[in-house]
Amino acid sequence: MASYHYDEAGTMALYFVITFLFLLLVPLTLSLSTPSRASKMDLNACQCQECIDRRTQVRKHEGGFLSLQTLSRKTWFVIGGWTLFAFLSYKVSTTQIDSKVYDPFDILGISTSSTEKEIKSRYRKLSKLFHPDKVKLAVNQTMEEVEAKFVELTKAYKSLTDETIRKNWELYGHPDGRQEIIMGIALPKWIIEGKNNIWVLGAYGLVFGGALPAVVGQWWFGNRRKTKDGVEADTAATFFKAIKEEAGAGDVLAVVAPATPRKASAAQDAAEIGRLEAKIREQLAKSELVALPKDEKNRRALVLVYAHLLRLPVESASLQKEQTDLLVHTPSLLSALLNIVAVRNWLAPTLAAMRLHACVTQAIPPGQPKLKFAQLPGVSEKEALDVPNEVETLDGFVDMLEERGDARVGEVRKAVERIPRLEVVDVAFKVIGERIVTPLAIIHLVLKLRLSSPGSSSVTSESTRTDTAEDERIDLEFLNSRKDAEDIGDADTTSGWAHAPHWPGIRKPGWWVVLADDKTNRLVQPPMKISDVPFSDPRKSRDYRSYRMQFQAPQGVGVYTWKVYLVSDTFVGEVVRDVMLKVDDVAALNADEQGYEDEISDPEEDSLAGQMAAMRGHSVKKQGDGEDESDDDESSTDDEKGRDDSSSDSD
Repeated sequence: MASYHYDEAGTMALYFVITFLFLLLVPLTLSLSTPSRASKMDLNACQCQECIDRRTQVRKHEGGFLSLQTLSRKTWFVIGGWTLFAFLSYKVSTTQIDSKVYDPFDILGISTSSTEKEIKSRYRKLSKLFHPDKVKLAVNQTMEEVEAKFVELTKAYKSLTDETIRKNWELYGHPDGRQEIIMGIALPKWIIEGKNNIWVLGAYGLVFGGALPAVVGQWWFGNRRKTKDGVEADTAATFFKAIKEEAGAGDVLAVVAPATPRKASAAQDAAEIGRLEAKIREQLAKSELVALPKDEKNRRALVLVYAHLLRLPVESASLQKEQTDLLVHTPSLLSALLNIVAVRNWLAPTLAAMRLHACVTQAIPPGQPKLKFAQLPGVSEKEALDVPNEVETLDGFVDMLEERGDARVGEVRKAVERIPRLEVVDVAFKVIGERIVTPLAIIHLVLKLRLSSPGSSSVTSESTRTDTAEDERIDLEFLNSRKDAEDIGDADTTSGWAHAPHWPGIRKPGWWVVLADDKTNRLVQPPMKISDVPFSDPRKSRDYRSYRMQFQAPQGVGVYTWKVYLVSDTFVGEVVRDVMLKVDDVAALNADEQGYEDEISDPEEDSLAGQMAAMRGHSVKKQGDGEDESDDDESSTDDEKGRDDSSSDSD
């Protein structure tokens, strides 16, 4: 019968703890020791001095496993975990575990094919060496060890020569017969000792009765308090109530900035907040952006955001950290507000929220088209506003600096090379399986986009471009897939890391795409975020990437003129394209395209099927059609009756 014993040495428990620590520490260590994004992407990032300095700051802030300047709690946890791992590994490696299978041949040091004579000869030789009465003790050797060895040799000899003992060994694996089967349980002995029961039960109660429910409850109720965008439900409700249909950039900022979670006290650094507020009001005296609330906490947040947009220096270290936290959380809050506004189909606040992404990234106040030149290194807001009207592009600004012999032209050119121009190769409405767009059909707005370096000319324009048979096949395959963006083979051809020296980190550019009707100030389709747009390559026959938006066609027949807005979330500037959708009556389709046979009669106009068919633009049977047929039937019956009467009279 097997008996179960606890692992008194706790060896099994050590193996369990070591395995758990290894599985936990390896991913944590990799996350700390992996080079920061700034150092990893240096070759595919802006090389102007301002961006290089920014990446150096990001690298210091992110740090690494070997950077001990500012160790976070996570780093200390990893260091302590590996220390414990090393200690437990050493303890396990130095613990002797006697788990060998009993083998008398191995004990005597002979082969399994040895004869009985050889076994006896070997035993006599070893007994002379280990007999307690004849052995001479060596250094660090005790008589108990010698006696134990002699007993072991004797048992092994008898296991091979004595019939009864040999039978025990063959049946039970041991010369003494049946032995207890020791099952080690991964708990040290001190855990299950009676005197420690109260402490063990108390620990179990704290873990499973207190800590575990607290963690699960915090996770559960924490998720319920947040929307799918990761913002608090109360914040989303505030967005829903505060934002208006005609809201501009200043209104959006006034709603978003105070919603950022902050730990700093409103009374801290009040003097510098007042100084920054005075400068903001002075510089933006006539701007619609300055709408500071009366609440001190909300005013503080807006002052820090405006200070960033105006590039005002913040001297207090605590305020710098608070401002960084504000800026880091602003994009997610803007995205959450964007989703809320999109549900209402409001165009003005949608465009304001999208444009603010780039303004916050480049530290530029919204509303002034010429401020796009302030994205460039060393160009102030005042200098950007003073640029002549004939200079409209970043390339033209570089040419102007070269003509003036400005020393900044080298740095400016490096930055301009990292601000690509978005090109719309083609934009079209597609309906799978149909040659025209009919009412309530499922439409795919397909955009073919690419990037071009400033100064380069477009190889293929939208108006002159023609699709080959291979392009049409790829387009059809893409439409029939469930993807919103076409697969691209070479990711290195995309824009990489952007020029953003004022953003507290490094940034990869993306674009918002929205289909809107500016005449009614309404969205036709909610915004879609796209990224990884490839650069133009004349060597490739297909140097663009296709993106699509799916929606339902209007119910009415006619021509709809809309606009497609492509707004960057990193660079100030956007691309707008006019698009026209023509919705034709279903009668323009032939019988096969309409999907029903001619011999099938049309449904009645007043029936449910007739109403559904009328909504789709199909033909239905009018109510008057049946009445006309009945009238004809009645008139024919009357004629027949009259003829019958006349024939009877003649008779």
